[in-house]
Amino acid sequence: MKGETHISTWVPAAIKHRFVLIAKARGVSESALLRRVVEQALMLGDAPQIAARADAERALRSARLSIRLEADDCALLRSRASERCIPMATYVSMLVRSHLRSQPPLPTRELTALRESVSELSGIRRVLTQLVCSDAEGGHALHRGDLEAILRACEGLRDHVRTLMRTNLESWQTGHAQDHA
Repeated sequence: MKGETHISTWVPAAIKHRFVLIAKARGVSESALLRRVVEQALMLGDAPQIAARADAERALRSARLSIRLEADDCALLRSRASERCIPMATYVSMLVRSHLRSQPPLPTRELTALRESVSELSGIRRVLTQLVCSDAEGGHALHRGDLEAILRACEGLRDHVRTLMRTNLESWQTGHAQDHA
């Protein structure tokens, strides 16, 4: 152990737990596994370059931006973020990402509505499957009224999703979340 030194770090409990499980699965101590990981990292390339790259990536991931807003702009921002039930900083981040990537975000409320629509479609599929199976087993054939009701439900759901998507796109372009129920 002469000439050796100690390396330590703090990690979240979940990472520590996973690391312990990996060490146990390999039949080595946590220290032995960590030593192997460090040695492998050093074999991949020049340590200063790896460290500099890791520092740059960490800085990019945690980039923060401070801005000053006029009082009325801040009030408008607060209002619009509140309409979408998200924090102001999240709203601004979503706007910036939407603008830079030309991909309007889908906040939780809109995503929930889409999930509910998918659930409705699943229900329609189940009913259709039951009707087809019943017809195949010599049961009651589908009636025109049944088919028309199913068609109306599908068209209504299609229109609802179409409106939801249009509203979402428009709201990110204008900044207003509007309810079109």
